[in-house]
Amino acid sequence: MAAADSLSTLFSAAFNQSRNAMALLDADRRVVEVNGALLRLLGYTREQLIGQRMYHFVADGPVFSEEQWRRALAAERFTGETEMVRADNSRVAAQWAATTEVVTGRRLALFVALSTSRWGGRFRRSEPPPSRPGGLSIRESEVVRLVASGNTGPEIADELQIAHDTVRTHVRNAMAKTGARSRAHLVAKALGSGLVLDEHHRSV
Repeated sequence: MAAADSLSTLFSAAFNQSRNAMALLDADRRVVEVNGALLRLLGYTREQLIGQRMYHFVADGPVFSEEQWRRALAAERFTGETEMVRADNSRVAAQWAATTEVVTGRRLALFVALSTSRWGGRFRRSEPPPSRPGGLSIRESEVVRLVASGNTGPEIADELQIAHDTVRTHVRNAMAKTGARSRAHLVAKALGSGLVLDEHHRSV
């Protein structure tokens, strides 16, 4: 029980401190929790979002039908693009990734947005790289943890005292090993599977 409580605490810390906009949704698409980055991105208060169905804040309504949503949850990992309606009625385009995991004792969908644009821009989809067996190296885990915290490539390079090109290589390798299709998908998979939390746990 103590280990589960510790993991829950670590997850909460990673979730709340990240500069990437994140939300946890239940099986009915109701918002269970949001982090500060999402509140800043959309301009709503936490009270305005918690308990609401997330598609109420999506331009033109739900991205998924009920059946598509159930299939997405069953698939456990999915990605997409959408436009969110901000509190001032402006719109922000977002490329997101989600993973379905038991993260706080409940089966929830963790949504992570890395790429956003308030100018209505569209994002190119990345082709999924071939999956490779094996876990992440210690350095790859460090890089993924910093990506999940919202650090830029140059910031990660400065933090770890390595070249920016080396950071890119570690990210590419981590994506290949985890089967992630984008940086957003990598963060979702890392948080959902505990990769980031495990690394953090080893360092404290």
